[in-house]
This record gives sequence, structure tokens and C-alpha cells, in this order.
Amino acid sequence: MRMDGVRWTAGSAPADAAQRAADLLVELRSAEPDPAGRIAAVLGEHGETGVRLTPADLDELRAAAEPVAAVFAAPDTTTAAAALNALFARHAGPPRLTSHGGTAWHLHVDADDDGGWGEWFVTSSGLALAVLLAERQAPPGGVCAAPGCGAPFVAHGAGSPRRYCSARCATRVRVARHRAGG
Repeated sequence: MRMDGVRWTAGSAPADAAQRAADLLVELRSAEPDPAGRIAAVLGEHGETGVRLTPADLDELRAAAEPVAAVFAAPDTTTAAAALNALFARHAGPPRLTSHGGTAWHLHVDADDDGGWGEWFVTSSGLALAVLLAERQAPPGGVCAAPGCGAPFVAHGAGSPRRYCSARCATRVRVARHRAGG
């Protein structure tokens, strides 16, 4: 989509950036081969095109995943807010508006537009998750309760809190419970 001659990219809304964080966490924790290719593919799906990741980039992203994962794992709003505040205290700089690479104006809290992938991941994810927490007054996501899964997910609005990352995991647990009961 274009606005006033500026490219508007996927992942610019807080919910999109939070979903990107969840998707990246899944890949960063995976033992599948070619992590750089898989992570670049996820980034591409979220508007970051032409990404080439080095082994050092992967190390940065893995280290940055820890504070982001802590937000998803928080059992309540207060714990999620504390995890986000710790993330910002350690990794974020003053907020600023930027319009780099032909994108629309958007907020950054990383040191500069040329920072590493790890810094970008932790700060952009933290900012998105913080906006969702402030808007909803609830944790911005969670971790799948299905045995053996543990994938992070983004909470989408009001209603009952989600417990599973997907309908597939929810169905798997429901079927296992049904089979165990009879």
C-alpha cells in the first residue's frame, strides 16, 4: 500500500509487529536446519525483504529473543509490564519518529536505524507488545498450553484468554482429554 508516495509496510501496526515477534521466536527456538533461511523467510512475510543473515546476526537474534519471550510467558498484566519495563531499561533509547528506506513515519526505540538485527528485534517487539498491553490492559500474548508445544502467540482482543497457539493445538488437547476420559 502507498501513502503520499511512501511505501507502507507489513508489520507497521502493533498487532502485526507482535505477530512477527511470535513468529520469529518460534523459528529462533527451532532445531530445524537452515535457521538463517527460515528466519529470513519469516522476516520477508512481515515486510522485511532482501534479508541476508550472518551467523553473528543469528546469535544477536537468539540473545534478543530472551527478553521478548519473557513478555509472552508472563502470567498476568503486571508481570508482562515488568518484563517490558526491564526490556526497555536494558535495550531501548529515546523514542523517535523515522521514515527510512521509503517507509511511512513510524516509531523506533533502538539506538539508530543502522543497528543490528538483535537490537531491532528486541526494541521493535517490545514497543509493539507494550502498545498492545497499554491498549488492552491485559498481557499482549501468551505461551501455548498444549503439552510439547510452548509456542508464543498474540492475544487478539477481548473475550476469554487464549490458552493455545492454534486451533490445531486446542483440538489435539481436547481429543486427548476426550480419549483419556472414555
